This record gives sequence, C-alpha cells and structure tokens, in this order.
Amino acid sequence: MTDTPTEDASTQPLVENLAERFRTTRARRAEIALEDRSLKAIEKEIVWILYEGRTWKQVGELLGFSGSRAEAIARSR
Repeated sequence: MTDTPTEDASTQPLVENLAERFRTTRARRAEIALEDRSLKAIEKEIVWILYEGRTWKQVGELLGFSGSRAEAIARSR
C-alpha cells in the first residue's frame, strides 16, 4: 500500500481545484505580507513624528499603549 492516494478520473477535478485553491491562497498571503510591511512602515513613521518633542511614555499614551511599546514600534522590534 502506498502513502499517496490513487487518482482516478473522478477525483482529478477535485485535486486540480484544491491545487488551484492552494496557489491562490499562497499568492494572497504574499500580497497580505507585502501590505503588512507597508503598514508597519507607516506606523513607524507616525511614531517617530509623534516622538518629536515628546517622551516615549507620552507617545504611548497618545496611541493607547506603553512608552516601551511605542519605542519598540519605532525601532522595528
């Protein structure tokens, strides 16, 4: 007995459909990852702008989290 299922004519369309779903999902995940990096860059820029004339604690309070989290975002951590 083999570890892979045998494919006959009746299962082939299902397998092709699943393979296409996999490729589509993988492509979408790549798009989301790229957008996520872009959004993180925008967040970082905003945090640095807010930091001008303020402490990290003040920046964190403005954004609703701790000053150390604000600094971590600015430094990409």
